[in-house]
Amino acid sequence: MTGKESASAPATPSVWSSIKLVAWSFLGIRSNSEYQKDLAKVNPMHVVGVGIVGVLLLVVGLITVVNWVVAK
Repeated sequence: MTGKESASAPATPSVWSSIKLVAWSFLGIRSNSEYQKDLAKVNPMHVVGVGIVGVLLLVVGLITVVNWVVAK
């Protein structure tokens, strides 16, 4: 090899890929083939961490909206 990555080499795991994977999973509108491609690019620990943060943001957001609506 000449030091360049070949096209068939797996991509290095990134947090951004994990964020996109979890966001699409929350929405539930991802094709299986694209999901499989993304799954090959992520680190499972990143996915768990991003998922936990996403759930916390969702819960805090819902609590905020409910408190705002009830307060009116």
